Amino acid sequence: MNFARTIQSRQRGVSMIGFLFFAVIAIMLAMLAMKLVPAYIEFFSVKKVLSTMGQESDLRSKSNAEIRNDFSRRAGVAYVTEVKPEDLSIDRRGGVPVISADYAFRTKLVGNVSLVVDFSASSDPNAAPPRIE
Repeated sequence: MNFARTIQSRQRGVSMIGFLFFAVIAIMLAMLAMKLVPAYIEFFSVKKVLSTMGQESDLRSKSNAEIRNDFSRRAGVAYVTEVKPEDLSIDRRGGVPVISADYAFRTKLVGNVSLVVDFSASSDPNAAPPRIE
């Protein structure tokens, strides 16, 4: 009898409730990651497209329509679907056009709960990100 009591007091492990709690947390994190990873992959593609466009030598001579067409072709190759050419903001201060895109990615999580992530990319590597209000 004494032997059975000492074995029970030495046993360690996770209870069923503890296991379920950690399983629910892990599933929620996995769902969040599955929703966010594609958005960030697309953001980095947009960022890469804009930075390569900003490094072109003939960017000064292009009109806004030509810049938007160039972005459209490059975005098609990079599988960018969230940012359209008409979403681009082209600023021609200082003679060199600075191309930027500010957009929000929205996806449903569960039921009527959605996840919204704001992105900002620019062809100017020194551009400051917009302030969050």
